[in-house]
This record gives sequence, structure tokens and C-alpha cells, in this order.
Amino acid sequence: MKLAVIDLVILAIYAVAIFGLAQWVSRDKSGAKKTSTDYFLASKNLPWWAIGASLIAANISAEQIIGMSGSGYVIGLGIASYEWMAALTLLIVGKFFLPIFLRNEIVTMPQFLQQRYGPTIRNVMAVFWLLLYVFVNVTSILWLGSIAVTTVTGIDQNLAIVCIAVFALAYQLWGGLKAVALTDIVQVALLVAGGLIIGFIALNHIADSTGGSGVVDGFATLVHRFPEKFDMILSKDNPHYQQLPGIAVLLGGLWVMNISYWGFNQYIIQRALAAKSLPEAQKGIAFAAYLKLLMPVIIVLPGLAALIIAPGLAKPDEAYPTMMNLLPTGLKGLVFAALIAAIVASLASKVNSISTIFTLDLYAKVRKDVSEQNLVLVGRVAAVVAMIIGVLTARPLLGSADQAFQFIQEFTGFFTPGIVVIFMLGLFWKRASEAGALTAAVGSVVLSAVFWWLQDTGQFIFPFMNRVGVVFVASLIAAVVVSLLVPAKPDAMKIKLDNITYKTTLGFNLAAVGVIAFLIAVYTIWW
Repeated sequence: MKLAVIDLVILAIYAVAIFGLAQWVSRDKSGAKKTSTDYFLASKNLPWWAIGASLIAANISAEQIIGMSGSGYVIGLGIASYEWMAALTLLIVGKFFLPIFLRNEIVTMPQFLQQRYGPTIRNVMAVFWLLLYVFVNVTSILWLGSIAVTTVTGIDQNLAIVCIAVFALAYQLWGGLKAVALTDIVQVALLVAGGLIIGFIALNHIADSTGGSGVVDGFATLVHRFPEKFDMILSKDNPHYQQLPGIAVLLGGLWVMNISYWGFNQYIIQRALAAKSLPEAQKGIAFAAYLKLLMPVIIVLPGLAALIIAPGLAKPDEAYPTMMNLLPTGLKGLVFAALIAAIVASLASKVNSISTIFTLDLYAKVRKDVSEQNLVLVGRVAAVVAMIIGVLTARPLLGSADQAFQFIQEFTGFFTPGIVVIFMLGLFWKRASEAGALTAAVGSVVLSAVFWWLQDTGQFIFPFMNRVGVVFVASLIAAVVVSLLVPAKPDAMKIKLDNITYKTTLGFNLAAVGVIAFLIAVYTIWW
């Protein structure tokens, strides 16, 4: 179903307004030129509301909206564990990780690794993150975003990929992180409004078609017709146990994946590193945690509603775009703008972090005496190159994937156990050495690949989330043993752990209690 003229007008207004706002908030002061701190860390002056909104905008994109809605269509509400458990993870990051990062004025995650271990692990992980962000994250956003654009507008998918890339690049190329972060409150407001509108209309449609009235009746019908889709903890006889293996979503590998993503992921943690102070960063983290609690309503519920409204979809990832076609003229343009907002905000965030790592962790280490303006220029060039690569490789890498969200989790699960081991030991165990860290990094990939090969050949059936947990434990043991056998050099440890307090404000503590109470309630109701 094509967009009406009024829908296109709304979309055009959004595009012009958000582009103009991004350039205005990131404008240079009279006579000043952008420094690397201005471009990559928003002048280290982000307020809490920008941090919280930008964390969600960087996270929630096509891979979540389209991919997780598709997984909701196939698996059910259980997929929401990724969102709800992330809320608790965010609070842990804010309380225990941020104080160390901000005390040491960390700008990038590879920088932390160099100051904690040495240059080798920094170089290895910088290259790894660049490859991951370009060939997994950027490509997945472009591909899944193009599915949504093509489904709603009918334009060619290759053209949709190019249009998304060009707009996201232009939106952040001049202003850097400040252009992204200070406009993300608008992007998130659109995202939340759009998701709630789709959910409201879909549930009303279900109620009307079954003789009921209102969203409560619609939701009740959905639960009654598909009770198996509302199990948060899947039993072993569930056909989707391999994707969400029972209690592991609460006690196992999901924790490893969440801690890696929210605690040590450059394009996520970069927002908090740009805070004006630690309390401001923690306040933003708490805000983001509550937004995460709301996300399943916005991105999983449409997939569940599609079970009744659009049964028999050719691909699960078509669920969310199909639900958009329920919307009347005008509202469709608003919700489509919300979807584009999520895609563009997340894509711009990832490209900005790619340019940050490439410029500060690789280029600046080779060219030590370059000017601030040269660093900003290199960052912009790196962003353009990364986007071009993403455009060219999106279809070859993801064109045949059925559930793209699950594909992304499966692939990143090869690396996340080692990443969490490296950082957790680096943060909290002084005897961890670079040799131990490298052992964890290499061991995580090798052991994960062995498990994957055994499963692919049918010799061993092991849910990937459990695999992540087992590989984490094995990598941790290996890193500890090697660190004891090959100790760090006496001057290797440059991270300051003195004068760090883990005490948080009353507001942060109350926010944490609220998140925990919510999680206990939902898992009790839908166990």
C-alpha cells in the first residue's frame, strides 16, 4: 500500500526538520572550529535526557523493530527478555562500570584496553569492532530498514538502502555525536508514539474482528488464541527452545550478551562517556532503563498481533511493516517517520562510533602529531567509507536470512564471552594480564566456532545462549590461569582505581527498585 500525499508531506517535514535541528544543535561557536572532543564526544557536555534518549535511539533500530517483531511473530513474548533484562543490565553498568570509565577519562573502549593491558589487545579489538560494526551492525540496519521502506512505499529495495544510507550520513556527518545525541529525544519520542499507535490500532482491530471492544479485549483475545506465545521461560519441548533456552534467559548466557552490549560497546557507552558528570550519566542510564521496559509494547506486540491479523506471512520480518498498513492516511506517515527516525538515529550512531574508533584508536596512534581539524576530517572520511561498504554488502550478507535478529545474536555470540571476560577482569582484578586477555579473546572465538560446527553438522545440539554461557566460563578460567602464569609487566596497569565510589543517588536507587519490581511481576505472571 503506497503512502498518500499527506503521508509523504509528513515524512518530508520530519526529514527536513530533523536534518535542520541536527545541524543547528551541533553548530560551531562564532570563530571556533570543531575539535575531536567536540566531534566524537559532544564536547563532554551531554545532559541526562540526551544520554538516555540517545542510548535507546542507538539501540532500537531496524534490527530491533523489524527483527524482534518478526521474532515475536515466531517465538512470542519470550523474545522481550532481551529488552526487559537489558533494563537491569543498564543499571549495573551505571553503578559499577561508569565510575571507573569516567574517573579515567575514557573516550573509546580500545583506549581502556590499552591503558589497562597494553597496545596489542587494543589494536586487535579495535580492528574487531570496526569489522563487527560495519559488516554486522551497519548492514543489518540498512537491510532491515530497506525491508520496511519497500513494504510500505513499494520502491525498489536497493534504492531504499541507498536513500537510508545517504540521509543517515548527511544527518550526522558535519556535527558528529552532538548532532546525533541532542536530536535523539525527538527520534525516541517519535519511536514511542509510533509504536503505541500501531499497538493500539492492531489490538482494536483484533477486538472488532472477534466481537469485542477496545485494546483490553484485543489483548485478551490474543492471549486466549495463542497462550503458548506468552511463555517468558520456554520449556525444552518448545520448538523455539534453541533460541531462548529456558532459565538461561535469567541466569545464563543472556547476561553475558547484555553486559557486553550495554557495558563495553562503543556506540552505546559513548553516550555516557560524553556526560558532563557521573551523576548526570547515571541519571541518563536510569532514564534509558525505563524506556527499555516500554520497548516490548512498541516492537514485540505488533508481531504478536500479526498472528491474528496477518497469519501465514512469507517471512516473519514482514510482520511490523504489514501492521503499518493498518494505519489510516496521515497516521501512516507519522508512524513511518517514526520508523525512519529509529533507523536513521541508530545508523548514524554506529557510523559515528566507527569513525571514532578508526580515528582515535588507529589513525591517531600512527600519526601522532596531527591537528584536531585533521582528526575531525579523517573521522568524516571514515564514516563515508563505512557507509559505502555497508551499502555494497547488505544484500549479500543478509539477503537470505529468515530471522535477522536471531542471525545477529548468533554471530555476535562468538565474540561476546571473550569481550566480557577481558573487561570484567580489567575492571575488577588487578592481576589480569594482556596475555590472559588475548587468550580470552582468541579462545572465545575458537571454542564458539567448535560448538557451532558440531551443531551445524548435527553432532551436538546446544542452544546458542547456553553456548555463550559455557564459553564465557571457559574463557574466564583460561584468562585467569594464563594471567597467573604470564603476569603483567609492572608498568602495564595505567587505569586509576583510587577515589572511585560506587555510591549512587537516592533517585538512582529508587529507579533500580522500580525496575526490579517490574521484572519480578512480569516473569511471575508469564512464567
